[in-house]
Amino acid sequence: METWWSSMDIMQQIAWAIAISTSLIFIVQMIMTFVGMDSNVDFSAEVGDSSVTELTSTPFQLFTFRNFINFFLGFSWSYIVFDGLIDSKFWVILISVFVGIFLVLGVMFIFYGLSKMVESGNISIHQSVGLTATVYIPIQGNMEGKGKVQVSIQNSVREYDAITKGEALKTGTIVKIKEVVEGNILCVEKL
Repeated sequence: METWWSSMDIMQQIAWAIAISTSLIFIVQMIMTFVGMDSNVDFSAEVGDSSVTELTSTPFQLFTFRNFINFFLGFSWSYIVFDGLIDSKFWVILISVFVGIFLVLGVMFIFYGLSKMVESGNISIHQSVGLTATVYIPIQGNMEGKGKVQVSIQNSVREYDAITKGEALKTGTIVKIKEVVEGNILCVEKL
């Protein structure tokens, strides 16, 4: 092993050191990603009198630790491969830089594609306007008090506070949702 290491020039030794260390870090990152430990992290830092907070929720940031590892992974392994095939160190380094950049962009493209596959399960109360609902807790008439209605949105039954401008509504009455008032209260009318 010692003769193999000493037979290389300093650039090859540096390339092998980078290749081995970044490969190990890459394997740890990959395992953490598949296990689910690679979630979004909130980084905060104090700068002068103000607090700067950066959320790393977007997979399209260029200068991240993951991209740093990916670049040096591509750079070092391509340097090792092309060093024996091409005589000019300049061309070997230039090709290795392009391979590192290509690897970073490729991984970013893969994460971009994966992010498009995410489906939001959020249901907005505004999606209920125009739908029919059933009174769950009686609603006082003339907007004098709140009750509750049950409405099916996206195959999910939701329960919301409700008021009515008309007559009082009893439990089980079918109503139509007219509008959302005061943020999260529905205004309904009897069908």
